[in-house]
Amino acid sequence: MTLAVPERNSLAEPLLYSVRDARKALGGMSHTVIYDLMRRGRLRSVKEGRSRLIPASAIEEYVALLEREAGEQK
Repeated sequence: MTLAVPERNSLAEPLLYSVRDARKALGGMSHTVIYDLMRRGRLRSVKEGRSRLIPASAIEEYVALLEREAGEQK
C-alpha cells in the first residue's frame, strides 16, 4: 500500500508544525490560543509520541475558516 504525500511548493516547507512553529505561521498567536483552538476542533492536530503536531493543511484550513467567517460578518 502506498500513501499519497501532498505536494508542497518546496521541500523546505514542513508538512507538520510544532505548536511553536504554528504560532509563528499564524501571526504570533499565544500557545494558549493554539491549544484552545485544537481543543475546540477549530485547528486539527496529530500526535506523534508525546508531541502534538499541526499539519500544514490544517493551518491552511484554519485560515480559510477565518476568511469565510469574516466574509459572513459583512
